[in-house]
Amino acid sequence: MSDVREQIAHARSIVVKIGSSALTDVGTGLDMARLDRLADALEARMRAGSDVVVVSSGAIGAGIAPLGLKKRPKDLATKQAAASVGQLALAYAWGTSFSRYGRTVGQVLLTADDISNRSHHANAQRTLDRLRSLGAIAVVNENDTVATNEIRFGDNDRLAALVAHLTSADALVLLSDVDGLYDGDPRKPGPDGRPARFIAEVNGPDDLDGVIAGSGGALGTGGMASKLAAARLAADGGVPVLLASAADAAAALSSASAGTVFAARPERLSARRFWVRHAADTHGQLVLDDGAVAAVSKRRRSLLAAGILAVRGGFSNGDVVELVDTTGGIFARGVASYDSDEVETMIGRSTTDLPPDLQRPVVHADDLVTV
Repeated sequence: MSDVREQIAHARSIVVKIGSSALTDVGTGLDMARLDRLADALEARMRAGSDVVVVSSGAIGAGIAPLGLKKRPKDLATKQAAASVGQLALAYAWGTSFSRYGRTVGQVLLTADDISNRSHHANAQRTLDRLRSLGAIAVVNENDTVATNEIRFGDNDRLAALVAHLTSADALVLLSDVDGLYDGDPRKPGPDGRPARFIAEVNGPDDLDGVIAGSGGALGTGGMASKLAAARLAADGGVPVLLASAADAAAALSSASAGTVFAARPERLSARRFWVRHAADTHGQLVLDDGAVAAVSKRRRSLLAAGILAVRGGFSNGDVVELVDTTGGIFARGVASYDSDEVETMIGRSTTDLPPDLQRPVVHADDLVTV
């Protein structure tokens, strides 16, 4: 067994994301038999000594049948209505299933704003940590009843990757209707007539050369593209990932012998730097000269006013801003130490020429991440 599979098999804390197709059918809604089998596998992992947080899709899918709908709705209002019915059913189903083992379930509904806003981010982290410390199982879902197209995560794969870092999990397991990563659609022959090639392990970008990932199916918003993006996001943050079929949940959650694994970067990003890089909303841009670009991106230096050429957009002290080069390419993100109006007065000036209250770096190196 590879080192990555060993890490996942023996991880003390894991986040497990379960896709809509693993839990629901368009015509009948929630499938309790399938949900019970997943709960059995999750319970076995917890009895083996792991803390588990569940990210469960399926709220909209669970609301389709009770509302008499024939397919997943496309308009926002009907999606939200289906989610309002389905979230109740989904939470009840998980609670009922885990009650067989005397487990208590807590539902945690998040929007993208809860992750991008630093104070909301910390509150969500405390809630999840406290649920675990009290012995309850957190079942997380996107709050589809209030999330709009502009502020949603886009899919629960990305949400799961963010939750994995939020909870400092040791591994992320993505369970859906696919048994792993292929370099194309495994249901169809490739352009050369050959079947798609299964990829058992991803250790870096080179292992993804030639991979073509598609979008989601009838019940969910995800698809291989979203799963691949989520796996890379989590791995970049230092969390190893297993992508497998929900039908193989027992193997995936015990020995990690199923599916595709993604190796994590050697050094885990701090919670703050991960938030800056992947979760925070950005407000405005700072255009840097070539010297400042090199200092920030290659030498990991703080950004000083002397290297700034222009300010684009408005932002406040503490907002995350994008750093761009003279061609407009975004190469880093960081937390601004000043309001945009203040930075406008500092452009191109040496630190020693500035008033004492403006001599701090515009963006400190500890708050900078390249993208």
